[in-house]
Amino acid sequence: MLLELIFLGIIGVVFVIVGWLVWQKEKINLIHSYHYERVTEEDKKPYTAIMGKGTIVIGLGIIFTGTIDFITQTGWGWIVFGICFVIGLGCMIYAGLKYNR
Repeated sequence: MLLELIFLGIIGVVFVIVGWLVWQKEKINLIHSYHYERVTEEDKKPYTAIMGKGTIVIGLGIIFTGTIDFITQTGWGWIVFGICFVIGLGCMIYAGLKYNR
């Protein structure tokens, strides 16, 4: 369980950092070019905000999964991951449909 906590913690932190860079620093190039090639310059800020927040939600879900599984010694953390993944992915799909057309 400790190995799972460490592994998921590292992966989760990477997702949170990438999400923060996309959201706050508007590093749109961290997203695959296909997903932003039709985003206009004036839509760049709201697009990166939604994409970054979605990535952060997924990263936090990964961190919470490892923490909950480590504390409880059960698989309940994966339910949290599933919920966070669906929310984060939903944000990303919404941003893509709205701004990338």
